[in-house]
Amino acid sequence: MSVNTPSSSVPSGASRFQVHVVNESRGSAAAMSDSTDPPHYEETSFGDEAQNRLRISFRPGNQESYDNFIQNGDAAKTDTTFHAYDSHTNTYYLQTFGHNTMDAVPKIEYYRNTGSVSGPKVNRPSLLEIHEQLAKNVAVAPGSADRVANGDGMPGDEQAENKEEDTAGVVKFGWVKGVLVRCMLNIWGVMLFIRLSWIVGEAGIGLGVLIILLSTMVTSITGLSTSAIATNGFVRGGGAYYLISRSLGPEFGGSIGLIFAFANAVAVAMYVVGFAETVVDLLKESDSMMVDPTNDIRIIGSITVVILLGISVAGMEWEAKAQVILLVILLIAIANFFIGTVIPSNNEKKSRGFFNYQASIFAENFGPSFTKGEGFFSVFAIFFPAATGILAGANISGDLEDPQDAIPRGTMLAIFITTVAYIGVAICVAACVVRDATGSINDTIVSGMNCNGSAACELGYDFSRCQHEPCQYGLMNNFQVMSMVSGFGPLITAGIFSATLSSALASLVSAPKVFQALCKDNIFKGLQFFAKGYGKNNEPLRGYLLTFVIAMAFILIAELNVIAPIISNFFLASYALINFSCFHASYAKSPGWRPAYGIYNMWVSLFGAILCCAVMFVINWWAAVITYVIELSLYIYVTYKKPDVNWGSSTQALSYVSALDNALELTTVEDHVKNFRPQCIVLTGGPMARPALLDITHAFTKNSGLCICCEVFVGPRKLCVKEMNSGMAKKQAWLIKNKIKAFYAAVAADYFRDGVRSLLQASGLGRMKPNTLVIGYKKNWRKAPLSEIENYVGILHDAFDFEIGVVIVRISQGFDISPVLQVQDELEKLEQERLALEAAIKDNESEEGKGGIRGLFKKAGKLNITKPAPKKDGNINTIQSMHVGEFNQKLVEASAQFKKKQGKGTIDVWWLFDDGGLTLLIPYILTLRKKWKDCKLRIYVGGKINRIEEEKISMASLLSKFRIKFADIHIIGDINIKPNKESWKVFEELIEPYRLHESHKDVTTAEKLKRESPWKITDAELEAVKEKSYRQVRLNELLQEHSRAANLIVLSLPVARKGSISDLLYMAWLEILTKNLPPVLLVRGNHKNVLTFYS
Repeated sequence: MSVNTPSSSVPSGASRFQVHVVNESRGSAAAMSDSTDPPHYEETSFGDEAQNRLRISFRPGNQESYDNFIQNGDAAKTDTTFHAYDSHTNTYYLQTFGHNTMDAVPKIEYYRNTGSVSGPKVNRPSLLEIHEQLAKNVAVAPGSADRVANGDGMPGDEQAENKEEDTAGVVKFGWVKGVLVRCMLNIWGVMLFIRLSWIVGEAGIGLGVLIILLSTMVTSITGLSTSAIATNGFVRGGGAYYLISRSLGPEFGGSIGLIFAFANAVAVAMYVVGFAETVVDLLKESDSMMVDPTNDIRIIGSITVVILLGISVAGMEWEAKAQVILLVILLIAIANFFIGTVIPSNNEKKSRGFFNYQASIFAENFGPSFTKGEGFFSVFAIFFPAATGILAGANISGDLEDPQDAIPRGTMLAIFITTVAYIGVAICVAACVVRDATGSINDTIVSGMNCNGSAACELGYDFSRCQHEPCQYGLMNNFQVMSMVSGFGPLITAGIFSATLSSALASLVSAPKVFQALCKDNIFKGLQFFAKGYGKNNEPLRGYLLTFVIAMAFILIAELNVIAPIISNFFLASYALINFSCFHASYAKSPGWRPAYGIYNMWVSLFGAILCCAVMFVINWWAAVITYVIELSLYIYVTYKKPDVNWGSSTQALSYVSALDNALELTTVEDHVKNFRPQCIVLTGGPMARPALLDITHAFTKNSGLCICCEVFVGPRKLCVKEMNSGMAKKQAWLIKNKIKAFYAAVAADYFRDGVRSLLQASGLGRMKPNTLVIGYKKNWRKAPLSEIENYVGILHDAFDFEIGVVIVRISQGFDISPVLQVQDELEKLEQERLALEAAIKDNESEEGKGGIRGLFKKAGKLNITKPAPKKDGNINTIQSMHVGEFNQKLVEASAQFKKKQGKGTIDVWWLFDDGGLTLLIPYILTLRKKWKDCKLRIYVGGKINRIEEEKISMASLLSKFRIKFADIHIIGDINIKPNKESWKVFEELIEPYRLHESHKDVTTAEKLKRESPWKITDAELEAVKEKSYRQVRLNELLQEHSRAANLIVLSLPVARKGSISDLLYMAWLEILTKNLPPVLLVRGNHKNVLTFYS
C-alpha cells in the first residue's frame, strides 16, 4: 500500500509545531566542533518549561548520521537551502512537546467547516500518516519544509479550497448596536405610549404589573433558551430559523422559518399602518386631509415603506445609524414623560385627571376595575404583543461580530431595561392620573359633598357623572394620557413615530435575512431564487423586494385587525419552538450540547414552551388553531420531501438515545418463540452488486426483522481497510436511496471464510443479532479454485456450528451484476467528459478574443479528452441504452425479478425435514408482502404411500394450528425410490472430474492418490452416501414434475455432516437438487422452534 505523499502546504496560520529558535554564533559552532564529546540527544522533562525541547549537538564527523536521522525519521530534509539544524547561521529546533514529529498540536483551524468565513480549514495529518512508516525518498517541493518547520501544515493540504473570504468592507455589529438597540426598539412599541395607561386602568397597578411580569417571564425564558442555543457553537445568519433548524432539524426549522419570515413581512405593514394612523390623526386636527382617512393611511403607508426600503437596501450600516437615531428619540420621549409627572399640574390637566403623584390615587388605582367584556386574560392578550421583539438582534446573527456573546448579553439586557421601563411607566401613570375624568374645569366639588373614598373628590374634583355616562378623559378613556402628562406633548408623538418606524425597520431587515437563510438551505426547492446575496454583506436584495411587495399588499388592504392575532401567534410559535429546542437538546444528552451560557434549565425551557402555547390560545384561539394547522402542514411537507441536510440536530441525538435505551431494555427480555423473526446476514458483497439476493431477503425482513448486507474484503489489510472505509457511507446511502431497510457492514480479512466467521459472531447488538445466514448459490463452483469451494462450504459449516440458520438462494442467471455496473460507470464517465467538453466549447465561444482556440485545447487537455463521447439517448442508468455485447441482458433482467409484483401463482414449500419451522415461516412471511400476496402456498412433505390421506390430514391440522393459510398439501410417498437412469447419469457426469477412483488401484497407489488429492470424492465416500445421492437426484425429478411452474420454490437444505461429506460432493448435491428450476430457496433452520400454536 502506497502512502499518500504530501506535495503542498496549507496556509501559514495552521501551525503544527511549537518551534524554538535558538540563536547560536559561529564561534559557538566552532567550539562544538572542537569538543570531544560524542554526539548525544538531550531531552528534558515536561516540567522544565525553559528547557522543554530536544537539543541536538553533533560533531562534523557525525553530521551525516544526523542527516540520516532527519531523512528517515519524522522530519524530512529537503534539497533546498533549509536544514533542520542550520538556516542562515541560526539553529532551528522543530519541537512539539520535545519531539520532532508530524503530530499536530490542537488548533482551531482543524475544527472549522470547509469554506468557513471565519478562517481557513486545515486538515490535520491523518492517522494513517502518523501511524504508518514514513515513505523513503519522498520528493518534497522546494520550500515546503520551511512551512512544515514553522508549523504551517503538511505538504498535500490544498490551500485553494481553504482560502479565507475577503472580509474587507463587511459591516459587523457589536452587541450594543447589533442586539441591544434593536431589541429595545422592537420591544418598546406604540403600546408604551398609547395603550399602557388603559391596561393599568383596567387591571390596576397590582394586576398590571403582574401582566407585565408574566409577559416578561415568557420572553425571559425564551431569551435564556435563545442564549443557550446561540452559545452552543458558531451561529450563522438566519436568527430564529437557524437556531431552531440546527437544534430540531429541517422539519421544524423549515416550517417555522417560513411562517416567521412571513410574520415579519406582515409586521412591517402593521407598524407602518400604526405610524400612518398617527399622522392621519394629526392631519385631522389641522384639517389637512388629502382624500379620506383610509386612503390617506394607504398613501402615507406606501411612501413610508418605500423610504424604509431605501434605507435597508442602502446597507446595514445606514439602517443601524437610523436605528440609533430612533432610539435616542424614543429615550427622550420616555424621559419627557417622567419629567412631566413631577411638573405641577394646571387646572386643565387636573380636569382631565392628572394630579401629579398622589397616595390616594395610587391606592385607588392599585386594584382592578374591569369594564364590561374585559378581564385579566383579555387585557393580557392586548399587552403581550408589546413584550415581543426579543429576536430582533438574533435575526441578524449573520451580521454580528460575535453572535455567541452579543445575542445573550444584548437580548437579556434589553428585556431587563424594557421591563423596568414598562413597570415604571405603568406605576407612575397610575399614581398620577385617575381612571375617569370629564375634562371640564367646572366639575369641582360642592361644599358638604360626600366623596365616598374617591381620590379625585378628595383633590377637589367631582367626576361622579362618569359612572352614568361616558367620559373622554382618564386612564380608562383617553389613549393620549402620556402626551397630557409629559412635559412637552409633541415629544410623545415623536416617540410614537420612533417606536413604529424602528419596529417596521427591524422587521423589514429581519424578514429577508431569515428568508435568505431558509432559501440557502434549499429546504423548499422553489424558493432557491431568493437565496442569492449581493455585496460584501451578502445582502438579500431579492428578499427585500419580496418583503416590500408583501408589506405593500397588506398596507393597501388596510384590514390588519384580522391578521394581527395570527402574526402574534406566529411569533409565539417561534418562541415555543426555541424553548422546546433548548429542552430537547438537553434531554437528548448529546455530548455536543455544551452551551457556554449556563444560566438555563431544561425544565424551565419546557415550561416556557408550554406557556407560549397557552398564551397563543389566550390571545386568540382561532388564530392559534390556524397557526398550528399551517405549521403542521409545512412540517409534513418537509418531512415528505426529506431534504438532504445533516445538522446534527437534537432529534438525531434523541433517536440514538431512544434506540440505545430500547436495545438495552430488549436485552432484559428473554426470547420467546412468538416473537421470533428472521434476522439475516446477507452476503451480498456491495449491496448494489447482487440486488436480487438483497431483494428476496428484504422481502421477508422488511419491517419485521434485521437485515445486514455484508461484504468481506480479502487481501492485504492496509489496502482492504482503506477501500472498505472509503465505501461505507456510499453503500449505506445506496440502501437508503433505494428504500431498502437494511444495514451495511464490512470486514477486512486474510481469507473470505475468516471474514464471514467474524461477521457471524460479532454482528448485531444485544437481542438484535442475526439468526439466519443468506448466501447466493455458487453457480461457478465447477470452474472456481478449490480454495473458494472450501471457503463456501466451510461458511455453511461455521453457520451451523454457531447455531445460525442458513438460506441458499439460486436463480438461473446468478446474482453478480458487477460487470454491468462497471459498464455503467464507464458510460457515466464518458457522459461527464462529454458534458465538460461541451461546457468548455461554450465558454470558449462566449469569450471570443480571449485565448481563442488555444484556450479550448487547454481546457480539453485538463479534462484528458481525446475524442467526444457519443451522445446517449435517455438515462445513463438505463440498461437498454448500452450495447448488448457489453453485458448480459438476461442477467440484468434476472437481477430485477424480485422487485416486480409476482402476480397469481404459487410458492411451493418442500418441507422435507423439520428444522424448527423456518422453512415454513419464510414463505408465509413472503405471502404477507404486497409483491407476493397473490401467490398461494402449496405444501409438499414426505410420507408413506399407504398413509397419504392420514398424513395429509395430520399436516393440515398442524398448519391450521400454526394459523398458516395454504392452498394445497401434497404428500410425496416416492421420494426414496431410485431416480431414473438418465437423471443418475447426469449426476455421475457431474461428479466424474472430481472422483478419485481409488478402488480400481492397488492399495499403495490408492493411498498416494488420497495424499495428493485429498479433496477428491472417493469411491468409499460415494458408496457410503449413495442413498443420499439418490435422494437429491430423485428430489430434482419430483421438483421438475410438481413445481416447474411455481413462482418460487422453498426447499429443505440437506446438511453435510462434517468429516463425512466432501465439499465437492456436497456442491454436486446442491447442483443436481436445484438444476433447471425456478428461483429456489434452500432453507435450514437451527432446529429450534420458530413456530408455535400456543397463545
